[in-house]
Amino acid sequence: MIHLKEVTKIYKENNVLALDKVSLDIERGEFVFIVGTSGSGKSTLMKLLMHEEIATSGSVIVNGKDVTKLKPKEVPYLRRILGVIFQDYRLLEDKTVYENVAFAMQVIEAPRKIMQRSVNTVLDIVGLRDKFKSFPAQLSGGEQQRVAIARAIVNDPRIVIADEPTGNLDPETSWDIMDIFQRINAAGTTIVMATHDKTIVDQMQRRVIEIAGGKIIRDAARGAYSKDEPKKEESPFDRFFFR
Repeated sequence: MIHLKEVTKIYKENNVLALDKVSLDIERGEFVFIVGTSGSGKSTLMKLLMHEEIATSGSVIVNGKDVTKLKPKEVPYLRRILGVIFQDYRLLEDKTVYENVAFAMQVIEAPRKIMQRSVNTVLDIVGLRDKFKSFPAQLSGGEQQRVAIARAIVNDPRIVIADEPTGNLDPETSWDIMDIFQRINAAGTTIVMATHDKTIVDQMQRRVIEIAGGKIIRDAARGAYSKDEPKKEESPFDRFFFR
C-alpha cells in the first residue's frame, strides 16, 4: 500500500535535511501512528505521501505508483485515493456542512444522485446529519473536525492521512474523533496519523513509528508513544471498544 525506500528530503531554500534515507512499509488496512518531536520530520513524511513535497532521492510508492515521478496531470488521480485531514480543519467558511463535504465529490464530477447519497451516508457516520445546513462558524471545534473527516472519506479513499487531527481538541472530543477513525479503519481503510497526543497513542496500542532527526528510530507493532511502556489506564476508548 505505502512503501518508502531510502527516502531523503532536503529543503533547498535553507539546506535542512528533513528525512534521511527513510525506508518503511505500511500494508493495506493498517492503523499507524507517526510520532516525534516538532522538527523531527514527521510532517515532511506526510507531505511526501500526498505529493505536497517531492523527495530529493529515493522512492515513495503509494498504491503501486511512485509519487516522486508523477506528472502534474497525474497528481489529482493520486489524491482521489487519499483522504487528507488537517489539524486546522480547512473548511470553506462560506459553505454549509453539506456543501463542504459535497465539494470533494464535485471535484471529481460525481453524479448528483451518488453525491447526495454519499454525503448523507458520511454525515451519518460522523454524527452530523442534523447539522447539514450549518456553516463552520456555527460549529464547535470537534464538529468542524467531524466535517473534515466526512469530507476526507466521502470518496471512499483507500488511505486516510491525518496530520494532528486532535491537536486543537479537548480530551473528550479527541476520543470521539478517534472513535470515528477506529470505525473507518475497521471498514478496511488504511490510516496514517501524525500526532503528539501521548494518551491516545498509549491507549490504542497500534503500530507506532517514531521519527527523530529525520530517521526512523523505532517501529513497534503495538507500541506506545515513548519507548518505555506506560502504565495503562482506562480511557474512553476502552469503554467504547473493549467492553
